[in-house]
Amino acid sequence: MAGDQGFVALVLHSHLPFIRHPEHEDFLEERWLFEALTETYLPLVERFQRLANDKVPFRITMSFTPTLLAMLSDWLLQARYVRHLEKLIELSEKEIWRTRWQPPFHRLALLYHHRFTTARQLFVDAYRRNLLTPFRELADGGVLEPIASCATHGFLPLMDYQRAAVRAQMRVGAQAFEQAFGRRPVGMWLPECGYHPEHDAFLKELGVRYFLTDAHGVLFASPRPKYGVYAPVYCRSGVAAFGRDLESSKSVWSAVEGYPGDFDYREFYRDAGFELDYDYVRPYVNPDGTRVNTGIKYHRITGKTDDKQPYDPDRALEKASQHAGNFMFNRERQVEFIRTVMDRPPLVVSPYDTELFGHWWFEGPDWLEFLIRKAHFDQRTFTLISPSDYLARYPKNQVTQPCMSSWGYQGYNEVWLNGSNDWTYRHLHKMVDRMVDTARAHPHATGLRQRALNQMARELLLAQSSDWAFILKTGTHTGYAYRRVRDHLARFSHLYDSLQRDALDEAWLAEVEAADNCFPFLDYRVYAPTNGG
Repeated sequence: MAGDQGFVALVLHSHLPFIRHPEHEDFLEERWLFEALTETYLPLVERFQRLANDKVPFRITMSFTPTLLAMLSDWLLQARYVRHLEKLIELSEKEIWRTRWQPPFHRLALLYHHRFTTARQLFVDAYRRNLLTPFRELADGGVLEPIASCATHGFLPLMDYQRAAVRAQMRVGAQAFEQAFGRRPVGMWLPECGYHPEHDAFLKELGVRYFLTDAHGVLFASPRPKYGVYAPVYCRSGVAAFGRDLESSKSVWSAVEGYPGDFDYREFYRDAGFELDYDYVRPYVNPDGTRVNTGIKYHRITGKTDDKQPYDPDRALEKASQHAGNFMFNRERQVEFIRTVMDRPPLVVSPYDTELFGHWWFEGPDWLEFLIRKAHFDQRTFTLISPSDYLARYPKNQVTQPCMSSWGYQGYNEVWLNGSNDWTYRHLHKMVDRMVDTARAHPHATGLRQRALNQMARELLLAQSSDWAFILKTGTHTGYAYRRVRDHLARFSHLYDSLQRDALDEAWLAEVEAADNCFPFLDYRVYAPTNGG
């Protein structure tokens, strides 16, 4: 069984931007959610529940962004996901027939058919279309520590100019978490691990006990941390900061140096939606005819070659088991070494994007289950715990000031502030100024005016999503990201001008409320300035 020479905290960050388009029968970017449900969230829930049913003790930490929570609870997206699954089931049935004389591919067609039908059974019958239900049950059972994140994953360091915006992102995030899980958040994932000094004071206001930074956020703290990233530090506010361990993180997320790039694993970039005859897959791609990923992939990575070999699930599963054992062995040696220079057991914090497991790395959920089982049964060096568990065991920690940081490329702001996206900030800053002024001018609005102010706040939050700046930087789906920033800005400005002229259009407002319907609890007064705001 697990030991107490040290601890490992596995942290999964779960996020998708809010994408919901009732004005269209089908919408390409809504598939991001559907793919994540089929390939990541349903497989993870299934494995976590299996571990819990087998009485395997473990702790894993997962953040949930409010935008993801809103989409998981949305009736329209739930219904569209069921329709999406039914089309995949139909395609997989056709694939079973098409590959009947191709044994390696036929076996995979059967596997995908089973995978899609199981996903539908779980989603519709077991969870009644709401995946929040099993996550809440796992949290109530003590194996999952859910933590909050900011409202729309806004990148906070670039909002420091107007701290009312930072506070609003955090406060709405905490409210969304409480609505979903029925409890106050003990921790908060700062979007992109983006920390700016003194933002922790806003977390303190919310009762949040900890957040995570990239390694250099803690390592470059002042004064320097005695234990590096292997123990939390307290900010002057009393909120704890946990630094990311680079060694354990890189072995999992890197497709070049980490496990996901192994040649026996499934190749992500060879999908039936792009490889099969167009007329054959036409009913299963986007309605405008654009080819898309179906999730049916028949090849393994094989190597740096275009001649990809058929995927062998047994071989890949065995490799996932080996890699889980390797990860465990490396953490044992890491913990044993660090323990010799600390007066307490070290904590290795390993955070990852949740969609790495299953979506990008098909075998990731299996790797995670193998690791959890091995960590309990096959070693006596470390125990899997959550950050709050460590604080409960070791409440006395060094007080220091972490530095501004992120886990983006180069470690600071470069991804979200560059020539491709810098134009957005003049508009975002102006929106915040207007939102704060308007909230201050209408402290007790009711009726239609209150609805308009709430919608202004909602449009501002949605425009601030870090996803739009990220997409503009990476050059994928840039047209959609541009339209989202433009549309939220336009709606906000129309509402602002209408309020100034006292000429609100209730029919138009209702239409906008129905489209951007996240955060029904939102109160515009979250932008009312307070001391330090």
